[in-house]
Amino acid sequence: MLAEAMTALAAAGGTAVVQAAGTDAWTGMRRQVARWFGRGNPEREHAELERLDSTAGELEAAPPAEVERVRIRQEAAWQGRIQALLESLEDAERAAIVDELTALRTRQTSPGDGASAGQGGVAVGGNVIVQADHSSAAALVMGNVTLGNPSQPGSHQD
Repeated sequence: MLAEAMTALAAAGGTAVVQAAGTDAWTGMRRQVARWFGRGNPEREHAELERLDSTAGELEAAPPAEVERVRIRQEAAWQGRIQALLESLEDAERAAIVDELTALRTRQTSPGDGASAGQGGVAVGGNVIVQADHSSAAALVMGNVTLGNPSQPGSHQD
């Protein structure tokens, strides 16, 4: 049986796989996860890519009312696969693969990785400082803005 920390790591790994599906981070994540499960075996890696694509496809095809149920089912499936792999290894190999999984999760969730934004948005993969001074305006995205003094009450400007 896995130690509590490894069970938590497997759960977090399953969640990370499912959360990455359909995002800008998915391409890199699916390749890394397939490599992690494949353990140097090209056939196993290919099979994992197919499983990962199936996961993404199921999430994408799920009707809105079913998305949460499908997400939970997929997270549990990936957690189970990660746990099974960890349980099948000897202690020394397990320690190495736990380190790899931890690094994979860290890369997937670290700031700056996979930053994305919808139409009209701005994606920032790090720190941003937006500053205005001397009666100016500053923003990452600024719509129709007019700078100047507002008109006085009762006055009419054309």
